[in-house]
Amino acid sequence: MPRYKITIEYDGTNYAGWQQQKDAPSIQEELQQAAFKFLAEDVLITGAGRTDAGVHALGQVAHFDTAKTLDPFRICQAFNAHLRPQPISVLNAEIVSDDFHARFDAKKRFYVYKILNRRSRPALNINRAWWVHQPLDIERMQDAAQVLIGKHDFSTFRAAACQAKSPIKTLDEIRIERYGDLIFFYFSARSFLHHQVRNIVGTLKLVGEGVWTKQNVINALEAKDRKAGGPTAAAEGLYFEKIIY
Repeated sequence: MPRYKITIEYDGTNYAGWQQQKDAPSIQEELQQAAFKFLAEDVLITGAGRTDAGVHALGQVAHFDTAKTLDPFRICQAFNAHLRPQPISVLNAEIVSDDFHARFDAKKRFYVYKILNRRSRPALNINRAWWVHQPLDIERMQDAAQVLIGKHDFSTFRAAACQAKSPIKTLDEIRIERYGDLIFFYFSARSFLHHQVRNIVGTLKLVGEGVWTKQNVINALEAKDRKAGGPTAAAEGLYFEKIIY
């Protein structure tokens, strides 16, 4: 029974997230329904990460087993044919070893968060970026972000519903760049807590506005209490960028 690894791009706006839900559409469900249409069998598609409702992906990775052996190119084409007109696209498919696991074998995950920083409301970036009309100072945000890099107890930036066994994570990178009206936050780590990226972005936004200082971020991290952190940034600005195995 071959195991296939697929790389997926999707617009998460109208979905309840990656994980299959009882009463709401999900990315996992759409992929499994598409797979059934051309494989004529039920398959479980296991993703590398459970993106939340409204969150997008540029390079989500998943795996599944099937009784059929098909050319990976045909697998990719079949998925896309049956996914139309859903905003979900399988970018690549390949046969992998039986012990490959999309989630547990990941060595590093990358996320990017986009803020549209201008006075005028978005037209083209609706549901693609968090609109923040107050001017943001990216140098202040980048400086404050440095205190979060490395191994820490990230309880302050962890959602109450997070199912991770430990709040301790190692954040390898936070890089902030501006391109015109768009500000990009780049994150990388082996794994992340639920809402960790969005909670960090919401906190750094306070710094960029001049409401908080770097010391406020240090105090929030040391508090190990979600109530001590900044707001949770909007889901539409977050993208699961890629994974390294």
